Amino acid sequence: MKTITDIKGTFSLHNGVEMPYFGLGVYLSKDGQEVINAIQWALEAGYRHIDTASIYKNEEGVGEGLKQGGVPREEVFVVSKVWNNDQGYDSTLRAFDESLKRLDLDFLDLYLIHWPVAGKYKESWKALEKIYEEGRVRAIGVSNFLQHHLEDLMSECDVVPMVNQMEFHPFLVQQDLIDFCNENTIQYEAWSPMMQGKIFGMEEFKNLSEKYGKSIAQIVLRWDLQKGVVTIPKSAKKERILANADIFDFELSKEDVNLLDSMHRGQRFGPDPDNFDF
Repeated sequence: MKTITDIKGTFSLHNGVEMPYFGLGVYLSKDGQEVINAIQWALEAGYRHIDTASIYKNEEGVGEGLKQGGVPREEVFVVSKVWNNDQGYDSTLRAFDESLKRLDLDFLDLYLIHWPVAGKYKESWKALEKIYEEGRVRAIGVSNFLQHHLEDLMSECDVVPMVNQMEFHPFLVQQDLIDFCNENTIQYEAWSPMMQGKIFGMEEFKNLSEKYGKSIAQIVLRWDLQKGVVTIPKSAKKERILANADIFDFELSKEDVNLLDSMHRGQRFGPDPDNFDF
């Protein structure tokens, strides 16, 4: 069982890098003032992990928010991702350079392959290994890789991915995949923990909310962490950024963790990693 302490707490990746287990996702945050504000509010609240991607089209604003936030660069864990049409060896190297330039940073803490593009992701991974070896990124990983994608990649890679960022929520627990990642010391990370808002109308969550005196969002985010899953809830609203982080003063019982686990029904709200066309 991994220890959960506070907003700045970390899980160790298999190369020894400490990854804050709680962060801010900026998917759908508009470039410019909206994302700059979100990052400043998050940093003020103690967040030390910011997750963006080239496809989010807000890396410039993220870089500006980090600058204006006033927290030393080495204290913030910054993540970006290579998009599908940039995959391949040379084009991934270029995409990484372009992301660094837009963020106006000298290095990234984590760089991910965004989706397992068939016939491309192994070449992309070789590029990630190169930038990792050069010390331009502290950790490398993947996103939306199922077990067979990971096995395929690991059959030829020199560096095992340090992170796998997946759609993860009570309707899509995928415990077998979590177990596989844990066995191979690949840190599991959640996106879309709120089931795109669907959790807010559900009776089970209302009951847990009353039981713990916490919001439904706080219940689910706490569950993520107790499962040992890094979580990066996205918001551009100050009150929600603050509320999402207010999850370190309570703990779900083992029974309630199991209750949320038992809701798994293999239901995705995002695309299927085995069947996407973008």
